[in-house]
Amino acid sequence: MKRGLVQIYTGEGKGKTTAATGLIVRALGQGFRVLLVRFLKPDEPAAGEVLFLRETPALTILSAGVGVFDPGTPVELISASVRKTFAEARDRLLQGEYDLAVFDEFNAALDRHCVPAEEVLDFLHRRPVGLELVFTGRHAPQWLLAEADLVSRIEAVRHPFDQGVPARRGVDY
Repeated sequence: MKRGLVQIYTGEGKGKTTAATGLIVRALGQGFRVLLVRFLKPDEPAAGEVLFLRETPALTILSAGVGVFDPGTPVELISASVRKTFAEARDRLLQGEYDLAVFDEFNAALDRHCVPAEEVLDFLHRRPVGLELVFTGRHAPQWLLAEADLVSRIEAVRHPFDQGVPARRGVDY
């Protein structure tokens, strides 16, 4: 690609990571080198897409390894994990070896101020010209939306969680 774009999948509805995963598969099918960076998602239980894609040679997966913000996990631990993973991803991407990078659940981490906006904006402005970037997660901050070339807001109309149905293996993770 001559010029990579910034894409954002945000909103309260289900399917942001699924949409980004579809884009990863499409890019891999075209011979792209892809970096998937997972934030605010635990390593265990492993998500189905990670189990399926982790052996793909053209795909590198980085994981912050710490799950969602909840009362049982210190906020400082989550924030430190997010900052460290962002720094590693940024450094790898600035070397120009990838065509597509997906920052999964990064919007929510930004909403919680885990990484300063200035650091992310600096990275966006210094990234290799052909690098396509995708940011997923609820609550994408306004300053990031302003930088995007594509924004998809996924609306929640109805969700099984609201009826007490827990996350299901193979469908929700």
